[in-house]
Amino acid sequence: MTNTIYLDGENLTLEEVVQICRHGFKVEISEEGKEKINRSRALVEKFLDEGRPMYGINTGFGKFSDISISSDQLEDLQRYLIVADAVGIGDPFDTEVTRAIMLLRANALVKGYSGIRLEVVQTLIDMINKGVHPQVREKGSVGSSGDLCPLAHMVLPMLGMGEAEYNGKVMTGKTAMEKAGIPTVTLQAKEGLALINGTCAMTAVASLAVYDSIVLSKTADIVCMLTIEALEGITDPFDKRMHIARPHKGQIEVAENLLKLCKDSKLTTRQGEKRMQDAYSLRCTPQIHGASRLALDYVAGVIETEINSATDNPLILVDTEDAYSGGNFHGQPVAIAMDTLGIAMAEYANISERRIERLVNPMLSGLPGFLTPVEGLCCGFMVPQYAAASVVSENKVLAHPASVDSIPTSANQEDHVSMGTIAARKARTIIKHAQYVLGIELICASQAVDFKEPEKLGIGSRKAYDILRERVTFMKEDRVIYPDMDNAAQLISSVKVLEAVEEVVGKLN
Repeated sequence: MTNTIYLDGENLTLEEVVQICRHGFKVEISEEGKEKINRSRALVEKFLDEGRPMYGINTGFGKFSDISISSDQLEDLQRYLIVADAVGIGDPFDTEVTRAIMLLRANALVKGYSGIRLEVVQTLIDMINKGVHPQVREKGSVGSSGDLCPLAHMVLPMLGMGEAEYNGKVMTGKTAMEKAGIPTVTLQAKEGLALINGTCAMTAVASLAVYDSIVLSKTADIVCMLTIEALEGITDPFDKRMHIARPHKGQIEVAENLLKLCKDSKLTTRQGEKRMQDAYSLRCTPQIHGASRLALDYVAGVIETEINSATDNPLILVDTEDAYSGGNFHGQPVAIAMDTLGIAMAEYANISERRIERLVNPMLSGLPGFLTPVEGLCCGFMVPQYAAASVVSENKVLAHPASVDSIPTSANQEDHVSMGTIAARKARTIIKHAQYVLGIELICASQAVDFKEPEKLGIGSRKAYDILRERVTFMKEDRVIYPDMDNAAQLISSVKVLEAVEEVVGKLN
């Protein structure tokens, strides 16, 4: 397997984004991509030689689009654009997000619609490969014209300005580039606009969020089944015939997963053996988890399209020798998708917290109160349920859509904006909260199983139990538990639970 991924602007996948941004895979521009970049740049230079008016190339920006810029000011125009737009607020994005921003901007430029020089795109590639990570502040983008503000912060070190992280230390952009041995660039006509006018910040956050959501959706089925077994739940509601009668793809997939996970279990029951029905948080899992999966399918499709799209303005149309101003920078497709993702992922946390309550409440579980062997003296898992309830409640605030808001900018020239970057950041936070809530459920379900017989678990649930017990032991008496919660959440977010379980049950839907 090669550790180098070649960009052609057409075929980048979510998995490759993760490999580059989290696992250090290298990036190169394909030969086809280089040709497309060079053709596009040649056309821009032809237009300049002809004196053709082109937005943002030899005109001002936004409300100033009707003001012509003289040929001797074109480089200044691009530099001023970058410094004027670098107005970010708040903490910098995580390194993996910054790498994704750089990667997706490079992939968009490789499509050959942007009129940028190859050497400038190569500078961005070199920064990814050598680990020069601009300090890109999280807040300040309204999501059109694209992510101007965060992308301007990305560009600053390319010009020897701003700040960047290199070898784990934050320093000036100029110093980081020098230490990495990467020459800075002087932007020529169109190039500043090509670098910052696009949706690559929101889509970078979205790409990692969607990947994590796919992992979360499968892992939630695993954790849920462990809880069902701990509570000696009924498996009849997962019978395939039930779901063919209401054939939503998501619920069919979840029901199949649950039965696969509890194969050979001696803890599950059948309808009427111990009770006639389980509560909704157990019985309706295929319908609830499945609905979020339907939303996730839609969101993944949007983001997979967006990461291979040209989203700047104007677009250089080489085949017909045109330069058209349009609206591909508008983040509305991503904004609505990420608002949808936030709602869908919040539901995983919602139902997980309700299953936690069933595990810790002795009136519902038939187990020792709050899963402690020392009732009264110890609180057991009483307060982890509070923590889960806290972030579940916060998720309900975060799930309010950002995309329904718009504040006009640029003297009402840009009179509808997407707020897509806000939507993406909110969704990512909701996902992190859901990972923690599921981690708490995983701990509680494992504790509950220890009051019974773990060897009676189904093959998938037993593997999940074993993986947790490698890091988190049975709690005989109260201890500082937040490190256990951190460990459980990390087992989920790192894909370790999912990978271990799939080794024994095969690939989950």
